Amino acid sequence: MKRMLGVTLLELMIVIAILAILAGIAYPSYQRYVLEANRTDIEGELLKLQLSQESYRVKNNAFATLAQLGGLTSKHYTVTVSNVGVSTYTLQAVATGSQQADTNCTTLTVDQSDNRLPASCWKN
Repeated sequence: MKRMLGVTLLELMIVIAILAILAGIAYPSYQRYVLEANRTDIEGELLKLQLSQESYRVKNNAFATLAQLGGLTSKHYTVTVSNVGVSTYTLQAVATGSQQADTNCTTLTVDQSDNRLPASCWKN
């Protein structure tokens, strides 16, 4: 009698169950990684704007608006500059779309004194 080669339905269901469990564990970690990567990107952009502000102030004796700095576009954040004056400014990035799932870090700010809020969200 020839032995039949193949996969039984039970074996196939076990493999599918194992894959579903692995996916259920991996996907939340992946989502968290994506949120943190997007946050790290915008932090870098805010720090670049901070350097641009310092450069602008040296030349113009005042800080700049976002338009004067050349603007900033981001898929995951809306960036604004507020409290602009001779000696002050505040850069703010507010999460949009799927980035709002980063619930503790939906709004990131940095000012002329390098105060970064919320502190727990910044890498440095």
